[in-house]
Amino acid sequence: MKKIKEVNPPKVLVLGFATVILIGAFLLTLPIATEDGKGLSFLNALFTATSATCVTGLVVVDTGDTFSMFGELVILTLIQIGGLGFMTFATFLFLLLGKKISLKKRLLLKEAFNNVSITGLVRLVKRILIFTAVIELVGGIILSIRFSYDMPIGKAIYFGFFHAISNFNNAGFDLMGEFRSLTPYVDDPIIVLTVCTLITLGGLGFIVMNELYEYRDTRRLSVHTKVVLLATVILTVGATLLIFIFEYGNAKTLGPLSETGKVLGSLFQAVTPRTAGANTLPIGDLTHSTLFLIIFLMFIGAGSGSTAGGIKITTFAVLVATVWSQIKGKEDVVLFRRRIVTETILKALTVALCGLSIVVFMTMALSITEPGHDFMMYLFEATSAFGTVGLSMGLTPELSPIGRILIIFTMFAGRLGPLTVAFAITKRRKSDTFRHIKGNIMIG
Repeated sequence: MKKIKEVNPPKVLVLGFATVILIGAFLLTLPIATEDGKGLSFLNALFTATSATCVTGLVVVDTGDTFSMFGELVILTLIQIGGLGFMTFATFLFLLLGKKISLKKRLLLKEAFNNVSITGLVRLVKRILIFTAVIELVGGIILSIRFSYDMPIGKAIYFGFFHAISNFNNAGFDLMGEFRSLTPYVDDPIIVLTVCTLITLGGLGFIVMNELYEYRDTRRLSVHTKVVLLATVILTVGATLLIFIFEYGNAKTLGPLSETGKVLGSLFQAVTPRTAGANTLPIGDLTHSTLFLIIFLMFIGAGSGSTAGGIKITTFAVLVATVWSQIKGKEDVVLFRRRIVTETILKALTVALCGLSIVVFMTMALSITEPGHDFMMYLFEATSAFGTVGLSMGLTPELSPIGRILIIFTMFAGRLGPLTVAFAITKRRKSDTFRHIKGNIMIG
């Protein structure tokens, strides 16, 4: 029991992700990893490996033009490990070898999935692997068929499954070349709807997916799942309408498209800030109104325990509900007729403030290390890195070495979560042995 008590799950997760990143960076420096046979410099390799493992999608070199198939497969492997979590893969390997999952490993899984209990975690891991395999297989087949109309069948299959895995894991890496992402398919309903579905499913979170799968038997959904589903619909529909309005007359984005194309372009650009990173509209040509909306969406992110980053949609929902309760003069914070405990509210506030602090600090730091750019570009890049989104206004490829290190740290903190990183380098919370006398502070 003593060893179990000494386990620091956040520290293990941080070290685990760091190890995967370093291994990936080493592989990308090998001559076989790039088309020119020279390999990447270590800093660029570290940036790319961090972006892939943290399922971000920010790149300092174009993926499709720079890497050989070996390099692309390394990136794809890092995306899969980073999206599902290395603890999921470790558990899968132990199960294949017929080994039992110890209490220590269950505690690590609990932390990795941000779950409240260790009960049923091994069964959840098995289902996660099945969900992932099925979704990526179906998505890969659909995209392969569509790409086969534009390229040889072998290349189409490779492109189809690469983009299916990348987008389900909310990574945003693409093979289109010239930093184009999916802009050639802005009004293609098959590409847009398939990728949007992959991004959304990956962003819901595995806990939510598991509850939806069990709904036919349980006939009930937790407050967490209800909040994620409702908030996802509200943010997606609301953002689609706003982008449609903001960009309708923009000759560089939605302007030249048909009405259907405008809707598809707006929908994709509303979904992708959930931390996917792919784009069908040129980010640098969007209006400031749309860019600010995307920054807001990137900061929120998607579901807790998903392949996405950001402060998480549930954190945002709890904060909104808390503010609303205060405005209404109510003592309790209630969502779906359930009272939210004070510990959850404080954790949501802490996560949001830590995330905001990281974005503000990194925005200021980038404005110092990368002078000569518009302020919106600094804020956009910092938020994209923290939210592990991967959208860029074009600053990332031009970053100085210091700027690249700053973004690497931001992506790492954004993927693991600011609290996990903080707990990994500090002592775990302990209950106070005594309580101080109450003090009153004027607020507002």
